[in-house]
Formats: sequence, C-alpha cells, structure tokens
Amino acid sequence: MLTNKIILVTDATHFIGKPGISALLRDGATVYAQDASFIESSARTDFEKLVPGVHALAAQEPSQVVAEVLDKAGWLDVLINNDAYPAVKAAVEDVDMDEFRKMLDALLVRGMDYAKQVTPHMKSQGSGKIIFVSSAAPKHGIPNYSMYVAARGGANALAVTLAKELGKSGIQVNALAPNFIESPTYFPKELIENEETLKKITKPIPLGRLGKPEEAGDYLAFLASDRSNYITGQVLYLAGGWA
Repeated sequence: MLTNKIILVTDATHFIGKPGISALLRDGATVYAQDASFIESSARTDFEKLVPGVHALAAQEPSQVVAEVLDKAGWLDVLINNDAYPAVKAAVEDVDMDEFRKMLDALLVRGMDYAKQVTPHMKSQGSGKIIFVSSAAPKHGIPNYSMYVAARGGANALAVTLAKELGKSGIQVNALAPNFIESPTYFPKELIENEETLKKITKPIPLGRLGKPEEAGDYLAFLASDRSNYITGQVLYLAGGWA
C-alpha cells in the first residue's frame, strides 16, 4: 500500500500518467501532478475532475514544481518522471537536429533536472524513489526511430547509473520501460480501431496484444511502494515479451 506516501508525477496527461495516477491513488498515495497544460487553471480543474483526488500543480519548471510539492506536503517520497514526446519517424540522413534536441530535452534532460531537484531532499530524509517511465525500445532498437530510441536509452542508462550513486543514501532509482501499451500518446484511437493496422502492430509481440493502461499503472504502483524496496538500478520491461 501507499498510505502516507507523497508522490510527484510529471507530464501527467500523457503516456501512462492517468492510469498510473489512478493506481497510486487507489493504493492510498497523495499524488501531485505536473503537466504543461496545467499552466491554465481550467486544465488543472478538468484533470482533477477526471482523476478525483489528484492535486494538479500550476508550476512548470522542475525546481518550482518540486518546491511547490514540498511547500504543500512537507516531504516527497517518490518522483515519477512520466516523460513523453512523439516518436518521430526519420531515416538518419533525414534527422532534424532541432527536433532531436527537443526530444532529448523532453525525454532525458528534463528527467535529469527533476532528479537533481529531488535528490537533496531525499538524501536529507534518508529515503526516496525515482522512477523514469521510459521505453523498451532501446532493448532491440527500431529502424528509422533513432532519435526516440537514443533519448529513451539515455533515460534507461541514467536510471541505472543514478541507482549506483544514490543507493548509499537510501534512494532507489529504476526505469519502467513499457512498449506496445494502449496509449493515445503513441497509439491514436483511429490506429487501434483499424483491424489490419492493429494486426501489424501486434505481430511481433509474443503475447499477441497491446498492454492495457491499467497493467502499466499497477506496475508503477508496485515500484512506488515499499514492496519494491530491494529493487534498484533496473530497467524493468513491460512489453508482452517483445523485450
């Protein structure tokens, strides 16, 4: 259970943000959520109605977001970097370097900044968890998606390295690496509803289907809980056997 746990989830409206937050709340956590859209009060209100019990934050910069959580809650147990960015398809000779930099910033640099901001507090309390919601894509690589795979691979490597650095301070760091999860961030509704396209997508998956958002949310809740206290430095795949 996650009773009395204070958790921060970034990029809350994307990827596995909603199912993850729902699972965390179900297990008793107090959840603060950040998202670029939350700069508008109406977006914060709408999300709090969509996911009852969550606290949507107006702050945007990592330092300000973390400061707001600490000011409101007094402490922070778990940071979940639910980073998301479109998986732009491009052959290497056609890569737009500005696009690549944006992707690296969204999927790697921003997560590093959040980890930097929460570490002093977690060190002072002698415990904490940092979870990077990344991707299984770097395990095998995906042709023509080198920008996305490289950014996600960087996040996976960052989790492994930070775990070794921060373990002595009681801080666990892992990467939850999904692939083929039902999510409008990567699998729009019109794509899923096309039977032929869906068959093509699921063909390389040993389990023969896309993962359900709730399955990703449950895994995330497990990693955030005390049940995972001896797990650190891992890239934990959730991809139906593809990885």
